[in-house]
Amino acid sequence: MNQFIDTHAHLYSRKFQSDRDDMIQRAIAAGVTRLYLPNIDSESIDSMLDLENSFPDNCFAMMGLHPTSVQADTYEKELKLVEKYLGERKWAGVGETGIDLYWDKSTLDIQQKSFARQIEWAKDLDRPVIIHARMANTECLELVRKAQDGRLRGIFHCFSGTEDEAREMIDLNFMLGIGGTLTYSKSELPEVLSAISLEHIVLETDSPYLPPVPFRGKRNESAYIPYIAEKLSMVKSVSVEEIAQRTTANAIRMFAN
Repeated sequence: MNQFIDTHAHLYSRKFQSDRDDMIQRAIAAGVTRLYLPNIDSESIDSMLDLENSFPDNCFAMMGLHPTSVQADTYEKELKLVEKYLGERKWAGVGETGIDLYWDKSTLDIQQKSFARQIEWAKDLDRPVIIHARMANTECLELVRKAQDGRLRGIFHCFSGTEDEAREMIDLNFMLGIGGTLTYSKSELPEVLSAISLEHIVLETDSPYLPPVPFRGKRNESAYIPYIAEKLSMVKSVSVEEIAQRTTANAIRMFAN
């Protein structure tokens, strides 16, 4: 069986409350045996850690503050909590962090401050940073460019951008997180990724969001990674086996140490 890694999944979400253990077992049965859990904010930490404790061989938690949770009256307190947790143990990565200009452009300034601080923590801890860049590739790239001193690495989660943006991300020592949007009929990702080497790509679901075809409109889960891999194999004109081997190796390399 092909072995896959889901590099980004919110499996602690309440949307899995009724069948969480069964959902994890479906992922494992589908060959998706390593599941990386990005944090959102203080309210998601306990449920994320409970899931990691329940499946220590499969679920790996990350610590960060999501840009949509960056609010003027709370973000400093939230960041202090993230810093506290980062100092208490080793985490798989820092994130998810970044900039989101889809939901709220008015918080751009403090989103940038939050992102920049988490980038520095990632460098100091030698951990990959997981970047959320919704309608904000330009803004995120600007901060990453300034911060890159040879120590920074990570993943541009749910990559959506041009070939030029993809190449700049790669040049800055980042991989592209590719999920269900690759399978959508209006997606421009197939054309962009046809020009990008597989060594720069990792797979993700962003569960419970962004399910691949044929599950659009339903809850996403990690067991659907093979559908994304199948579409990527068509885009790259290689076997699903090669997609599994290459993207799994990429993820292992990213999260090493």
